[in-house]
Amino acid sequence: MTEEKTHPNKESIEEFLESFKMASERKRHGLLNGLEDRVDELLGLGARLMTGFDPGVYEWPPGFILQLIHKTDQNFIKNNLDCDDLSWFNAPSDVGFDYSPLQRYLLNECYEDADRFTSSKLRELAGEKAVKRGYVYFSEVESIPSIDLSTLDKLWVVYSRGKFGFTVQAKILDSLGGRYDKLWPRIGWKNDGIWTRYPKAFNWSIDAPNGHMPLVNQLRGVRLMDALLNHQGIKAKT
Repeated sequence: MTEEKTHPNKESIEEFLESFKMASERKRHGLLNGLEDRVDELLGLGARLMTGFDPGVYEWPPGFILQLIHKTDQNFIKNNLDCDDLSWFNAPSDVGFDYSPLQRYLLNECYEDADRFTSSKLRELAGEKAVKRGYVYFSEVESIPSIDLSTLDKLWVVYSRGKFGFTVQAKILDSLGGRYDKLWPRIGWKNDGIWTRYPKAFNWSIDAPNGHMPLVNQLRGVRLMDALLNHQGIKAKT
């Protein structure tokens, strides 16, 4: 019988994962480097890697772990976690939409592609007129199913270490007293009074400011953003 492999700090990888799951938000971020250092041990867990994590609960620690192992072994998720399309998280839709492409983009940290997919799905959810004109009117947001808007939001949250998503933007706005003029520079959409140029000037990486993604066109004013952040599918989560 072989001995369980342990880290020099005497904590097994299973114990380290449990500590990661149970830690406070701030402490979790402090443990990320430790997980990166022990990625080979994570891979060694095989099908047991995600034990204790719930694909129906949208927390970011399992999303980070999935991103980390996928960078090292792109066949691991398919071979060990029974996810042929790499979609580990449940992604319900009230209208039968497939959100597996979004999960793949976010898993691979292809945030610009994920943003474009999100915008496209929002137009589809808003209706045929929004699809034809190429953008959503604020008055159409209310008709978007709460389940779908919540799914879009949650996938952004879980694959961004909790940095991106509509609920993140809503919480930041609330902390600023509802002041959109303060929100834009905080999330990197405006700098020195000038709108950030799309798409090249945006930061399509995990290093972007909290709330930087997904994007919403602000050139027509704040009403669309306000409708999204106050939608019941988002408001109920903030």
